[in-house]
Amino acid sequence: EKQLQDLVKQQEEKIKQLIDHSGEVKSLKAEVSQLKRLLQHAELEAKVLRQELRLEPNVNSTHVQERILLQQEVEKLRQLMLDKDDEKRLVSKKF
Repeated sequence: EKQLQDLVKQQEEKIKQLIDHSGEVKSLKAEVSQLKRLLQHAELEAKVLRQELRLEPNVNSTHVQERILLQQEVEKLRQLMLDKDDEKRLVSKKF
């Protein structure tokens, strides 16, 4: 009986460790996702700035900022559309 209790304790510890690791993995995935969004944001800003500088060397910073915000909004809407398409596919697979 003592051995059985020890085995149960060991299994419980392993389960706790797995749960902890699972939480860490979820946290890391969320962090990776956030970093990817930040990278996309930075790449988008760089792209807009390069375009503006190529077109007009003495560009107005307000105009550039507006273009960046518009491009960000376009990317955000594009991502929302892709997310909705994914949701529709998941729902259609269930039925």
